[in-house]
Amino acid sequence: MAPYADFTYFGLLLYLVIPTIALGLFGKANARWALLATLLATLVHFWEDLTIRPGWLVNELWIVAGYALWQSLISFGLLRWKTRTNFRLALALTLLPLAAAKYVPHLAPGSEFGFLGISYVTFRALDVIFSIYDGVLKSLSLTQYLAFLFFFPTISSGPIDRYRRFIQDWQRRRTRADFLDDLDTAVQHVFRGFLYKFLIAALIKTYWVDRLGPHGALNTLSYMYGYSLYLFFDFAGYSAFAIGLSHLFGIRTPENFNLPFLAKNIRDFWNRWHISLSFWFRDHVYMRFLLAAAKGKWFKGKHTANYCGLFLTFGLMGIWHGTEWHYLIYGAYHAALLSGYDGFARWNKTAKWWPDGPVWRAANIFLTINAVCFGLLIFSGRLSPSHKPAASPAAVATPAPH
Repeated sequence: MAPYADFTYFGLLLYLVIPTIALGLFGKANARWALLATLLATLVHFWEDLTIRPGWLVNELWIVAGYALWQSLISFGLLRWKTRTNFRLALALTLLPLAAAKYVPHLAPGSEFGFLGISYVTFRALDVIFSIYDGVLKSLSLTQYLAFLFFFPTISSGPIDRYRRFIQDWQRRRTRADFLDDLDTAVQHVFRGFLYKFLIAALIKTYWVDRLGPHGALNTLSYMYGYSLYLFFDFAGYSAFAIGLSHLFGIRTPENFNLPFLAKNIRDFWNRWHISLSFWFRDHVYMRFLLAAAKGKWFKGKHTANYCGLFLTFGLMGIWHGTEWHYLIYGAYHAALLSGYDGFARWNKTAKWWPDGPVWRAANIFLTINAVCFGLLIFSGRLSPSHKPAASPAAVATPAPH
């Protein structure tokens, strides 16, 4: 069952929410209860059967259990035998189930492999691998590790938390006052989620996006703006639900959006849009690439490493979203925008061709948001010759398989 997709899911959530509030009011809504709630929610999320191959059905719970065992062996193995070679092997093995989930259906049509949220769970598993290799994580608790991987409010589409930050919250002893603060945040986020996802996004979809024809320049232009707004409100609504429910169970999951349509440039946009994803790629891909390039003296040009790092980072981000060409083009498009902006910003420091001021800042926002919306039009696949209308922009916002 997909989290936060319909009101049936919220009805089922009440069986966890009501006891949590009762326990919290007595200062008893602790990590043990959060772990039990995660186990119960896991049974609801992963109760369907998957077609591993035609005629062979396997319950998702067995796939999840196998995945948990696989990732645990990798992380604890690297913790015991940490070398550069083993680190690289651990990265490859950690990514293997996700690669299988993405490519098995292409290699064997009619087959499925994976489970709800495997992409986001893999990001968490990779964060642990990086932390172990960097030496910032010197010990692991199996219970806390599995709780981090499968924490149910953020299981399907994030936000992507970090292990060290998550564990600090997990180990925090909440008083009644702490719980009331978390409850207040939870209520605000949940109501925002209903406003964004079930009102604004639903209205945009029904009365704007769904009414546009598949052809024509004006329809495409209108679709570009409608799709961009729908994508934001639908995904930001989901994130608000996930963050609110996380707070209720004691995990202060970081925000995922910060007024992205007010970004004054493309770099600022990626500090505001899907923040947990962009920061994860920044820290674990882009910065590591720059460090390796500097140590190895790979490039002669002063800024070549920066630009190559951007194309690597956003190329991987595109592949992560899906295997279709428009995702790769989307990643390259944003890498080109960031590279171009970086070059222009450095040149403009001396040229002063584009000054500061209210009118110029408004122009910056206007240009940035139009560039972003065109990128999301590419992302949607509508410009592809083989484009088929997506069932939901929210489904495109998260990588397959869900």
